[in-house]
Amino acid sequence: MVDAVVVLTTVPTGEAGEAIAQALVEERLAACVNVLAPMTSVYRWRGAIERETEHQVVIKTTVDRVPALRTRLAALHPYELPEFIVLRMADGGEEYLKWIGRESSDPELKIKN
Repeated sequence: MVDAVVVLTTVPTGEAGEAIAQALVEERLAACVNVLAPMTSVYRWRGAIERETEHQVVIKTTVDRVPALRTRLAALHPYELPEFIVLRMADGGEEYLKWIGRESSDPELKIKN
């Protein structure tokens, strides 16, 4: 089974999310990226309670791509301190997980699936 993960981050606008999504999929750091509808985020930042509209970005990739994804997301992200949460997939459709493995793999490496 492919060792797949979901990576979560948030962005201030849908356009920022779409730009990040496009880059990550083009660069094969992710098989799929979802940019969700606007939501309200309430959080503490530098001693103040903040309230902002954000978009959740859901990134599907593999464990071995996480270090490169972390570096690239930091370069693309508009926030000073972007959310970066990695959730392991305990289970999933076998063919879907294989697809994540193929589509988020380094094209220089041979993937057996």
